[in-house]
Amino acid sequence: MIRSELIQKLADENPHLYQRDVERIVNTIFDEITGAMARGDRVELRGFGAFSVKKRDERVGRNPRTGEAVHVEEKHVPFFKTGKLLRDRLNDN
Repeated sequence: MIRSELIQKLADENPHLYQRDVERIVNTIFDEITGAMARGDRVELRGFGAFSVKKRDERVGRNPRTGEAVHVEEKHVPFFKTGKLLRDRLNDN
């Protein structure tokens, strides 16, 4: 599902809300999650999962085409851990 499909589904399920309001709500939620992660905070949605940021140390990588050693700088990457309720639902438990 992509963002526009999510907005449309929420708008269809809530006919008392204008689509532009639903879009604003969805964008605000994503902006808040992104902002919290940019600050290094963890975002937990009970039953769904938790978003966090993991640090990857600098390392020496390899160019797959030439085999040449390449320096890869330290970076931060997003990480998502599923919640128990979501795992159970996916596995039909």
